[in-house]
Amino acid sequence: ANGVIKGSITGVPMKTPVAKVWRVSQAIGDIAFAYPYSLILLEIQDTLKSPPAENKTMKKASIISILVTTFFYLCCGCFGYAAFGNDAPGNLLTGFGFYEPYWLIDFANACIILHLLGGYQVYSQPIYQFADRHFAERYPGSGFVNDFHTVKVPLLPPYRVNLLRVCFRTAYVASTTAVAIFFPYFNEILALLGALNFWPLAIYFPVEMYFIQRKVPRWSTRWLLLQGFSTVCLLISAFALVGSIQGVISQKLG
Repeated sequence: ANGVIKGSITGVPMKTPVAKVWRVSQAIGDIAFAYPYSLILLEIQDTLKSPPAENKTMKKASIISILVTTFFYLCCGCFGYAAFGNDAPGNLLTGFGFYEPYWLIDFANACIILHLLGGYQVYSQPIYQFADRHFAERYPGSGFVNDFHTVKVPLLPPYRVNLLRVCFRTAYVASTTAVAIFFPYFNEILALLGALNFWPLAIYFPVEMYFIQRKVPRWSTRWLLLQGFSTVCLLISAFALVGSIQGVISQKLG
């Protein structure tokens, strides 16, 4: 509003160098959390129809989505820090202690709720499918696991219900909600989730699948480069994980 760019190149000053290192590691985890799409990439690709080939369509969609996501995150982070400097909170909507104009804050929060509802459903599907498949294989003769029951509700079309799905998904939602209530730390939890998910889902499995699909020979130049890339990402993820855990503990105890 006053035409002044706040902040500095070195970021928010901390009391000690160790605290700065922890903050950097948490920031890396937050950045990693912005790119967890690999968890559902194959799920989305499986729904595509050809021609053109599914992998070509998915590759184009992935490139566009990464560019758009990166653009918006950079705008939010850079402009937010330039506008508010070292006082910029982790949550730009609620971190300042004021809620005016009310209609704009309410509209933004409604958009976030809509976004999170869809994202929660999409990212939970692999967990639901894994649980369904696991219990069906372990208890093939159980009616609780495998039987579907038709439920009729007035004014609505009948739909089929599986008791295992109802119980497991209810328990899953309740447990994640309880964890969110117990650890209401926005940046630290995002960093922790990003550090946990980034290397195994976005780096390790895609690299290993590439080796198998393209039959890359061991100790070849390409194999060494990709393994080195995977190792570096593993170390970065471990660094972010340690810093995120430290951040959660310090927030909980502090």
